[in-house]
Amino acid sequence: MMEFCFPYGKQQLTLQLEEQHIQGVLLSQIHHYKAAKGPAELVEDALKHPVGTLPLSQLAEGKKNIVVIASDHTRPVPSKVIIPAMLREIRKGSPDAHITILIATGCHRGTTQKELVEKFGPEIVASEDIEVHDCDRSPMVSIGTLPSGGDCAVNRLAVEADLLVSEGFIEPHFFAGFSGGRKSVLPGIASRSTVLANHCSEFIADPCSRTGILENNPIHKDMLWACKKARLAFIVNVVLNAEKEVIYAVAGDAEQAHQEGCRFLLSLCQVQSRAADIVISTNGGYPLDQNIYQAVKGMTAAEATVKPGGVIIMAAKSDDGHGGEHFYHQMADEKDIGKTLSLFLERGRNETQADQWQSQIFIRVLHRATVIYVSDAPDEMVRGLHMIPAHSLEAAMELAKDIVRKEDYTVTVIPDGVSVIVR
Repeated sequence: MMEFCFPYGKQQLTLQLEEQHIQGVLLSQIHHYKAAKGPAELVEDALKHPVGTLPLSQLAEGKKNIVVIASDHTRPVPSKVIIPAMLREIRKGSPDAHITILIATGCHRGTTQKELVEKFGPEIVASEDIEVHDCDRSPMVSIGTLPSGGDCAVNRLAVEADLLVSEGFIEPHFFAGFSGGRKSVLPGIASRSTVLANHCSEFIADPCSRTGILENNPIHKDMLWACKKARLAFIVNVVLNAEKEVIYAVAGDAEQAHQEGCRFLLSLCQVQSRAADIVISTNGGYPLDQNIYQAVKGMTAAEATVKPGGVIIMAAKSDDGHGGEHFYHQMADEKDIGKTLSLFLERGRNETQADQWQSQIFIRVLHRATVIYVSDAPDEMVRGLHMIPAHSLEAAMELAKDIVRKEDYTVTVIPDGVSVIVR
């Protein structure tokens, strides 16, 4: 027997499998990668050696109104390390500048006060000016037309800034190629209509809109355009291992520094597909597995290696429920997911509805395999989303074996589905 550990919320689940059934274990090198330096030192080094631009302190000179875009509560960005370092550099160059930390929620719910304290620490929350972006209610300014044809409207605070900078982290992203960099602007601080245009069904269906791909990716192209038009001048992005420890940091030009970070990540997390009847995946634990909506990301790693008609076992705590009313009802209100997909594909770029992209990718996964969902979410909710509920990996495996009906079934294990790029 072989024992495997899977991140689940802030804890872990274990599962023993017979070795003869194991087809492969898809684990990126980043999973247990340890850096020679601590997180603070890595960030400081990155700030001292920016890629493609002047140091942040020099960019801040003479600037009076500076906005720092920060990630929201759904991202494991170590803001307690990054933001203080960025603020020190900014104030080194412009001691009297007014600095606003703008939380890039995209279309997520607003970050709560408790979550802000957990993210930044009480000192920064008490002493800094923090604004939470709301894609529906925040004052917006149109900065032009996206390559996709949609209007690009972003938070007025960012547009009116003398200097716009951001923090973030880089990980594989299931349709933007990679997270980080330009995503701080779009979708981070964009209007809902702008995000919808960028996430249209045509772009989601494009074969280049996949994990680990930037070249010819139409979604990335839109995002990069928005980033440049909004004048995002400087980023600090990190890469994390499975323990959410900083193992790499890069700073500098929003495009060039991001590309360098993506190259580092790709060198560690690209793995070869090992086709199997049953594939077990996760969303990497907290905070990325708080809801079913986010868990679709980890399913796409399994999608890339499960045999057609096979079974995906997805373990995601989901104690925050489905994660989106639109997402839930798009899936739950229609029994025929093929009909739902056809409806999405008929819509034009400016007719995209909220969360349609997530449902579209989810349906693509469900067309390939049966999904057994191990979570704390209500069974009725899981069934409504066309999955089979389970409350342990052991129970899920028994269900999966009944579905594949093979004595010689094969299993591929993906301990962290959001940390690998499956080729």
